[in-house]
Amino acid sequence: MAKKLQYGMVGGGAGSFIGDVHRRAIDLDGKAELAAGCFSSDFSKTLQTGEQLNIDKDRLYKTFTEMAEKEAARSDGIKFVVIVTPNNLHYPVAKEFLKRGISVACDKPLTVEVEQAIELKDLAEKNNCLFAVTYTYTGHVMAKEARAIVKRGDIGDILVVVAEYPQSWLADTIEKEGQKQAAWRTDPAQSGKSNCVGDIGSHIENLVSYITGLKIKKLIANLDVIGEGRSLDNNAEIIVRYDNGASGTYWCSQVAIGFENALKVRIFGTLGSVEFEQENCNYLKVTKKGQPTQIYSRGNGYISEDAASFSRIPTGHPEGFFEAFANIYSAFVNALIKKLAGEKIDEKNFDYPNIDMGIEGVRFIAKSVESMQKGSVWVDMD
Repeated sequence: MAKKLQYGMVGGGAGSFIGDVHRRAIDLDGKAELAAGCFSSDFSKTLQTGEQLNIDKDRLYKTFTEMAEKEAARSDGIKFVVIVTPNNLHYPVAKEFLKRGISVACDKPLTVEVEQAIELKDLAEKNNCLFAVTYTYTGHVMAKEARAIVKRGDIGDILVVVAEYPQSWLADTIEKEGQKQAAWRTDPAQSGKSNCVGDIGSHIENLVSYITGLKIKKLIANLDVIGEGRSLDNNAEIIVRYDNGASGTYWCSQVAIGFENALKVRIFGTLGSVEFEQENCNYLKVTKKGQPTQIYSRGNGYISEDAASFSRIPTGHPEGFFEAFANIYSAFVNALIKKLAGEKIDEKNFDYPNIDMGIEGVRFIAKSVESMQKGSVWVDMD
């Protein structure tokens, strides 16, 4: 049996939702194992988390800088690091590991500034590192099938995209009650220049780009700040124009009562349409002009080869959030194994969100904020 790659984690301490998700997702395929961590700025919490996860005490670190230095110096040091911190720490943490030749998997948004994201790309290339940005929903099999359908030309040339991502969890000012996630996401010092667009609007941008291959040429945005004492957006409407002349409408909200995590993407072409819903992720609605609407089901023989290769269990047995994350990590770790074996790697040949997608996400957030600050006017993406 091949030896597992060792990886480390920054952030994701005891009680962290997303840190636990990343760890469980990586464990699903058994190709990598957690061997080091700086799980919190409070070292006692790092020690507590490390004990729970059975990590050797000498590989638990007080700072991410110490972790990067000491792991790079070990003959058995980690081969990649997972970054699951608030947004403002993504850039400095990734930089410390990249400059020591350690590959990175980072939560989105990649950074809070475009210039930082570009710097990380240059650093990754200079030090021969791979870089994944964990845009969860590209890992779903039926999102991959939607991509295959569009790529084959089944729905013709794309004319219109309509996408939304409504949630309700910030309808009340729960950050004032000590809710940790709400507290940092509504804080510009930790979240960056945007909350809603940065947190969930970026998922819309990424998933649409992933499925369609289209690039945004320009956009116009309205960002609302709802709730007493808040300074960052929690509702947004964004109109985009793509490089092929098509148009798109995006709505993201964290104050939409009645919705939980309702990411939906609808793509309309000259020959048909395709619709993907994250909360119903094992199915895909496909309509071809002049024909009845069909519901494609994950795991069946008619699913394209590339998409089917990521399916884990037979049809009718639901796959979901953990599996989508695991699919991203499976592709990333496979690429890293090949790189470490001396093969020349082009990340575009592996189906995981790479740093270029991360840069586009940061640019999308920045341009949405810029449009709003200028009075909701059209701004060019380039």
